[in-house]
Amino acid sequence: MTTPLGEEIARMIALEGPIGVERFMGLCLGDPRRGYYTTRDPFGAAGDFVTAPEISQMFGEILGLWCADLWMRMGSPSPVLFVELGPGRGTLAADALRAMRIVPGLHDALRVHLVETSPTLRDAQRLKLAETGVSVSWHSDVGDLPDGPALILANEFFDALPIRQYVRAPQGWCERLVGLDETGALAWGLSREPEPRLADASGPEGAVLEIGAVAGRIMSELAARISEQGGALLAIDYGHVRSGLGDTLQAVKKHAFVDPLAEPGEADITVHVDFEALARTAARAGAEVHGPVTQGALLHMLGLDARAATLSRARPDKAADVAAAARRLAGTGQGEMGDLFKALAVTPTGFGPPSGFAVLPPLSPERDA
Repeated sequence: MTTPLGEEIARMIALEGPIGVERFMGLCLGDPRRGYYTTRDPFGAAGDFVTAPEISQMFGEILGLWCADLWMRMGSPSPVLFVELGPGRGTLAADALRAMRIVPGLHDALRVHLVETSPTLRDAQRLKLAETGVSVSWHSDVGDLPDGPALILANEFFDALPIRQYVRAPQGWCERLVGLDETGALAWGLSREPEPRLADASGPEGAVLEIGAVAGRIMSELAARISEQGGALLAIDYGHVRSGLGDTLQAVKKHAFVDPLAEPGEADITVHVDFEALARTAARAGAEVHGPVTQGALLHMLGLDARAATLSRARPDKAADVAAAARRLAGTGQGEMGDLFKALAVTPTGFGPPSGFAVLPPLSPERDA
């Protein structure tokens, strides 16, 4: 299927030559006029995928109380930034802010900052957060955030950041490119010359190596900020615990996988997050890293079962729905998020494990996604 953005990319390649996966992803997701995230609200049953905050209010509430606990452990600084990266419709932020109201002094101390590039989603966030009564500021990049201690949530944020892919060829690791086939359609290819900086990387011929340079830049900046100014980052996403080889690029439309080259701008394109690489980057920036742990283990440790019981008692007619939502968030069965999604926390050195990370053993070193 040809799309308007696909036609634009094809014309650009015809004029300039093949482009890397990183640039292709960036155009598909963030093109100002025809990018996937800049032109639509992709969330929910009517969209292309469902995220944890849209499954149940429990997810955002629990993370809000996680932030509140950290704020008190930090000495209750005022003001303090509450930051969400890639806030979707604003559902997580709204639920988290509502839960944080129970902590005396925190609501008045909060300064809400959302990092969002999509005008469409900014409008949805503005509407959703109007009910909270808090003032919200929007930013296009983490570097635009004001100084100060910050409680930062990043739920399904890092998976949408563009990556570079390299394929092991006889001559070395060659960058995977998007070019044109004989009919003028988008097609995969490889650079002629290998990447010299990967000369020492091992792997069999045909293996794929993914490098998240964009994610690394953002994590480095945030970790350095936390180390110097205080606060914490909680990143939750699907991905693998240990770095490894493999092609994880995938496209989703209407809750089904599609060819990443087939419908540029009309399908979500993501990758599995390399949590080991994020942890290494944060540590190099001077921060302390906790986890990763599974989303299911984290939510159970933070009181998911107790919150589900409270909601069920308040609305007995909704008890079955609450139980189903809790299973989907923390369960380990087919279609459930508990094991597939991981959580990584970043704090200043010496701060100690945040709630939910203190007594959980590290995940096994085998690559699990």
